[in-house]
Amino acid sequence: MTLCWLVLAACDSEDTGDTAGPDSADTADSGDGTVTDPLSMPATPTLDAGDFPTSDTCAECHPDHVAEWAVSTHAYAIVDPVFQALVGLRQGHADGREDRVCTQCHSAIGVRSGEIGPGFSFSALSPVVQEGVTCVACHTVTDVQRPYNSGHVLDPGAPMQGPIADAASTTAHLSAYSDLFDDAELCGGCHDVTEPTGLELERPYAEWLQSPSQAEGTPCQGCHMTSTRGPAATGGPERDRHDHRFVGLDNPTGDPELQARVEALLTDIAAVDLIVPASSPVGERLVVTADVHNLIDGHNLPTGSTFIRELWVELLVADDAGTIVYASGTLGVEGDLRGYWSPSDPYGDPDLVTFGSAFVDAWGEPTLFPWLASEHWSAAIPPQYHRAVSWMVPTDTLAEGTYTVSARLRLRPFPPFLLRALGQNAAADAQPIYDLASADAVVELR
Repeated sequence: MTLCWLVLAACDSEDTGDTAGPDSADTADSGDGTVTDPLSMPATPTLDAGDFPTSDTCAECHPDHVAEWAVSTHAYAIVDPVFQALVGLRQGHADGREDRVCTQCHSAIGVRSGEIGPGFSFSALSPVVQEGVTCVACHTVTDVQRPYNSGHVLDPGAPMQGPIADAASTTAHLSAYSDLFDDAELCGGCHDVTEPTGLELERPYAEWLQSPSQAEGTPCQGCHMTSTRGPAATGGPERDRHDHRFVGLDNPTGDPELQARVEALLTDIAAVDLIVPASSPVGERLVVTADVHNLIDGHNLPTGSTFIRELWVELLVADDAGTIVYASGTLGVEGDLRGYWSPSDPYGDPDLVTFGSAFVDAWGEPTLFPWLASEHWSAAIPPQYHRAVSWMVPTDTLAEGTYTVSARLRLRPFPPFLLRALGQNAAADAQPIYDLASADAVVELR
């Protein structure tokens, strides 16, 4: 899941006018403080949700694409209970004035049609809006006005847009080639997210723009929508086509095939080198350094909703009998890291090393929620870059002998404490942890 904190005129296309910048979101003319944007959160509807078919209609000719999409985070964008709980919190905190800030990407059709407005209810949404980032949410995109905050132009009256140059029009719809569909900017239109205050939340496209992948001409689709062989439509010719599972870190439905692809995507994306002296005196601090490498070409590690992703180093030191004599990056009794947000052991791990991001409010206090934040700082590692971190391991209570130092770089989609706070206890207990890289070294204490 990607977790965001996140006019129809003549010729049936949107008249976007001047789009708001990342730090200049409009407010409604009524003066009630409702956050609006002329493109993505219009004060009055610019589209009709009834002009967009549901995925069931698309499946009649594109069954494989729809089956892949159905297990993806795009299909889960609006119905995800974690997302709904977070939006519900924001609804309460802002009295409904910011109800469309996150939903503008999770269902552009719902927001622009007016179905999603101040005080909306998820249960009252129409089927196509409930489908979130559904087929036509992408394939009716005719332009990207800005690469963030739902910056797409949607035109339900246009031919279905796609990356196939020789696509044939059918009785179902007209078809048109669009080079946007092989362009990372199409993804950036929703995956880069900025608060109405101008606070940057998610920026994978901005990261890509400065990455080796950009220099090599490899867009987001090259890794997250890998090519497969098959017909684009029933009865059509065999061709290379994009996989529509949109593989990333999340697997919202637990689909086995998607899980296998997630694990494959996470293979060889990082490395850890341990720097440990061959020997060290007992009683002095043992200096252990881990050099953590991001081997991804296209974006930071982690990326996207880095404020909920957990990437950390587990460091263990064990004696020759296997007894752990020092540990950092281990989990507490609730399954959480023993950092600031640990329910039972806050700051219980003073040496904890993490590579995600965090918010602080106007008083400099940590906060979980972006709409309450004044600052967003990040320790994420840029593409093909590395970061060295060190621990000072006390040895004054240890005996002379041989010790093994072990490091693991671990990644988890969500912190359990956040999920429990949102009432998602089952999801909290089921969070997978992926070990991206590991290293071992031996030191002689003398």
